[in-house]
Amino acid sequence: MAGGVGTRFWPESRVARPKQYLDMLGTGKSLLQLTFERFLPLFSIENIFVVTSERYLEMTYSVLPTLSSENILAEPVARNTAPCIAYAASKIHALNQAAVIFVTPSDQFVAEETIIREIVESALEACAENPYIMTLGIKPSRPDTGYGYIQFMDEKGSKNVFRKVKTFTEKPDPEIAKVFVESGEFLWNSGMFCFSLNTFRKAMQKFLPDMFDLFEVLEPSFGTPGEKK
Repeated sequence: MAGGVGTRFWPESRVARPKQYLDMLGTGKSLLQLTFERFLPLFSIENIFVVTSERYLEMTYSVLPTLSSENILAEPVARNTAPCIAYAASKIHALNQAAVIFVTPSDQFVAEETIIREIVESALEACAENPYIMTLGIKPSRPDTGYGYIQFMDEKGSKNVFRKVKTFTEKPDPEIAKVFVESGEFLWNSGMFCFSLNTFRKAMQKFLPDMFDLFEVLEPSFGTPGEKK
């Protein structure tokens, strides 16, 4: 997901060139490039899709020159996370209806790349065998109000790293965030998700039926001049 305008990193990040296209870490590579390279060991390049805004299309081509233009999806207008994922899922559905999908933002810093790949690999295997929609949680280091918080159900005696989600709270106020962190029952929402295409489509149909129907109408136009229209 590479369509954000990066307002929280202003003035370095601007609408004309948001943070995912900047060398924020002084590595000589943008955050988008680093994200792309982070997951190349897990996915063949033809199975990596970038969803961005039309205004960032040329910028995406320039920082990811090895990625096919067919795999760079340009939204005419930003509509937040669900339609962004739905667009990519619809494109993938036209190619492989048995796909298992991992979704990640393009602007994250990950120090332990080997560990994150191992976690993602485990998630992919679990979602291939079960009707899960998984979200990857991060142990909070402070009561930050800039993140969503996932409350998980702890199964006594279980060594399984997977937990059922009990509640989700988006960007709580400082007092509530402090209670969440002190309880030990909450994780930060990383914005990384995993699911089979079949599971995602069933959930869309159930919880966002209008959006599901719109993409069903759109799908036959993929790969034709009518797609952009």
